[in-house]
Amino acid sequence: MSTNWSPASWRKKPAKQMPSYPDSAALKRVESELSKQPPLVFAGEARQLKAALAKVSKGQAFLLQGGDCAESFSEFNSSHIRDTFKVMLQMAVVLTYGGQLPVVKIGRMAGQFAKPRSDDFETIDGVKLPSYRGDIINGIEFTEKARIPDPMRLIKAYHQSASTLNLLRAYAAGGLADLHQVHSWNLDFVKQSPLSKRYEQMSNDIDSTLAFMNACGIHPSNTPQIRETSFYTSHEALLLQYEEALTRQDDYGDWYDCAAHMLWIGDRTRQLDGAHVEFCRGINNPLGLKAGPSTNPDELLTLIDTLNPENEPGRLNIIVRMGADKIADHFPEILRRVSAEGKQVVWSSDPMHGNTIKTSNGFKTRSVESVLTEVKHFFAIHKAEGTIPGGIHFEMTGRDVTECIGGAFQITETDLADRYHTHCDPRLNANQALELAFLIADSIKND
Repeated sequence: MSTNWSPASWRKKPAKQMPSYPDSAALKRVESELSKQPPLVFAGEARQLKAALAKVSKGQAFLLQGGDCAESFSEFNSSHIRDTFKVMLQMAVVLTYGGQLPVVKIGRMAGQFAKPRSDDFETIDGVKLPSYRGDIINGIEFTEKARIPDPMRLIKAYHQSASTLNLLRAYAAGGLADLHQVHSWNLDFVKQSPLSKRYEQMSNDIDSTLAFMNACGIHPSNTPQIRETSFYTSHEALLLQYEEALTRQDDYGDWYDCAAHMLWIGDRTRQLDGAHVEFCRGINNPLGLKAGPSTNPDELLTLIDTLNPENEPGRLNIIVRMGADKIADHFPEILRRVSAEGKQVVWSSDPMHGNTIKTSNGFKTRSVESVLTEVKHFFAIHKAEGTIPGGIHFEMTGRDVTECIGGAFQITETDLADRYHTHCDPRLNANQALELAFLIADSIKND
């Protein structure tokens, strides 16, 4: 890390997608209070994740990253967290069983509150107000008061993140992740899915394997891998006042953003001379970098060198979000250039953000077919280039929502109004996420 970096050096750089707080004194008080709070995660955990991602970059493991598009204060409850965790476990066991690879699980949870917006303002019925930027910044209600950035929301986001992490740690180590519970992970509405039989058959096979292992003396009491799992958290490093306040120096003198195990830079904030790149280059957490269709290969190589100057495996995850109709035209050149330079990165596919559409009845949605198509292209391009497709990045939830059209249940545009609950972008429900997991497992197996 360059000696001219500090947790606050981003403040000297131009910052996009950042709110303007009307009460700067209140913001400073909140930043000071947050800087005194306990870290949400620890440096050692971030180092463990980096080591796991290094295996992903070599094709020795697979990355599954998923969760809410944006966490909210109003929908915060243990059932929501538990069900999303269950779906992640389901997807992971499908991928492990089908692909015969360990799966690194990272949730978009315990901190994914801030959202970039394409426009600073939105207009409804002739009324123009600042855009909603996530509960950590302002309120979703379309009122002048709600849309004013409020620094106290940072404190609430911190405490909700702490509670979420407490639950995730308990679920990961307290028995819910035990492979003997693989049948119980199936949510009620997924049991009606056409995929249910395939999942049950896989579960029965796992039960038989566990019974054999138990007979050989290998059981949960002496093999933690059967009863526990590792689960990490991540969010977009967008609201830099929050990230700086939770950045800590470890015993070795290295800086870590202790708000999450992994942070990523979005497609709208990856400017080389920008505040977000400046902040992220100095923290030692594993990093993600979104790469959309506007990504210039030369600029991407410079960003890779800036964020991972030591070319350290597991440090940098390039999250490709092109769109089903653009990935074949844009991704191969980027992949070839980065590979030719010998850059050690994880390649993962975000098939959600490039496939957002607006329906005739006014809903923002995504087609499961388009999502599947981009994933298939992602794997096919890697196969053609002889490179490693490292992982997948989904916006999904354990709730029985109707936000993305298509899938095994064939949700239509008309169905969207039934259970459209997202605060920002449309999410896959558990059934649609499981469908994608089987597709990916088949792709890994076929390679």
